[in-house]
Amino acid sequence: MKLLASLTSPYARKVRIALAEKKIDFDLIEASPREAAGSIAQYNPLGKIPTLVLEDGTTLFDSRVIVEYLDAVSPVSRLIPEPSRQRIAVKRWEALADGICDAAMLIAQERRRPARQQSKPSIAHQEEKIVRAIDALANELEERPWCNGEGYSLADIATGCALGYLDLRHAALEWRERHVNLARLAERLATRPSFADTAPPAP
Repeated sequence: MKLLASLTSPYARKVRIALAEKKIDFDLIEASPREAAGSIAQYNPLGKIPTLVLEDGTTLFDSRVIVEYLDAVSPVSRLIPEPSRQRIAVKRWEALADGICDAAMLIAQERRRPARQQSKPSIAHQEEKIVRAIDALANELEERPWCNGEGYSLADIATGCALGYLDLRHAALEWRERHVNLARLAERLATRPSFADTAPPAP
């Protein structure tokens, strides 16, 4: 299989980490969603990354769908619990973390516009979402070592990718100073090979 992805996308990083944790071999094809007629549109009509192309040519898109598929196709290192209550808890963490990435992406897009065309209220609105979501993650985590119970799961992967993307693009938010427990989680995750090997390149 092959994965079309950007090295800086937090959604693609989530999938790459899942592939590593599940010990699934794949070919990485670097691609940008901003390419007008690039390779992505051949596989994903939405022109978005990440996009996973299976051996039979079937394509999967949206990181949540891809990770769920990967967790089901291999019994190695289950990332999503089977009991429904625990499963929903993990998916809730993922949704909150992905929401942080969504807001951060919107800010990045707005800041790519000429300065006089940028909407400061829009940027402030998205930053408020991020701050609230980070506060929620910190409150949920409390002093536990992992996001969902005592074990590593997709909740940790999604949260780690979101925090890593904030470090990359929105360091001014200084989330580490405000939430020491999240900083400890990020440091613990950084020691895992799957996180270290997928760290985004420095800007």
